[in-house]
Amino acid sequence: MPTIRYVEHDGTVHETEVPVGWSLMEAASRNGVPGILGDCGGSCACGTCHVYIDGAGAALLKPIDESEDMLLEYAVDRQAGSRLACQIEVTEAMDGFTVRTPIRQHTE
Repeated sequence: MPTIRYVEHDGTVHETEVPVGWSLMEAASRNGVPGILGDCGGSCACGTCHVYIDGAGAALLKPIDESEDMLLEYAVDRQAGSRLACQIEVTEAMDGFTVRTPIRQHTE
């Protein structure tokens, strides 16, 4: 099972083993990782699971699609590595993957 590292905006680290096939949002929610709200339950409808993925990690992911890109238009502090955690499915290749959370989500 891959280990995913979630880093809060203040540097607090949460490491959790995540079953392959779960989304990064689902894993964060089930493991009490703060900063990833997922108000829509993972249906790519709210944008409250905005996260930052670094360049190396981004190479492991499917490209952003139009609906995810549109929701990120409303994200606070969108950056080049901004993604929605509900749209990222965990794979074996993601063992050691790092996800960073923004200082706040757009609904907070």
